Amino acid sequence: MLLIVGLGNPGKEYERTRHNAGFMLVDLLSLSAGIKLEKKGRGLWGKGRLCGEEVVLLKPQTFMNLSGEAVSEARAFYKIPATSMIVAYDDCDLPLGKLRVRKDGGSGGHRGVNSIIASVGSREFQRIRLGIGRPPHNDTAGYVLTPFAKEEQGDLEEMLNRGKEAVELLITGGIDQAMNKFNP
Repeated sequence: MLLIVGLGNPGKEYERTRHNAGFMLVDLLSLSAGIKLEKKGRGLWGKGRLCGEEVVLLKPQTFMNLSGEAVSEARAFYKIPATSMIVAYDDCDLPLGKLRVRKDGGSGGHRGVNSIIASVGSREFQRIRLGIGRPPHNDTAGYVLTPFAKEEQGDLEEMLNRGKEAVELLITGGIDQAMNKFNP
């Protein structure tokens, strides 16, 4: 069983913001696989099948900096090891619309990933970094909480569709195939 986590902030005011790119990817996976997400504990969870594999989709409802609490809760409930997790999150170090797949590693300064590493006690989980671009005036905190502009919607949708493909390839082909395909 895999735990697929999309990072973001709960609430209508954050719904289409850059920081919620991970939530958007989980929503796309949920819709395409017919997996309904329901409130349980500190997250919205849904269990089902994706590419023939049993998966749990999770959108933490703890706000970004405490994402690890919801991840730990889901992992404990389903007894899922860190190595069976895929975490999708926004990354302002990547241009808008680009994505990267990673096997493991540090947080790159992302507080949601920091929280997961601290709560899980491991850096050994797969990641999908979703490019949101750099803030124009070095105001990263403000920038990540802004919605995508109308002219950015095409790049966003394309990136989310590629993110879905990356998750599917991680399941069917493994990390090396996914990294070869999605990391130029």
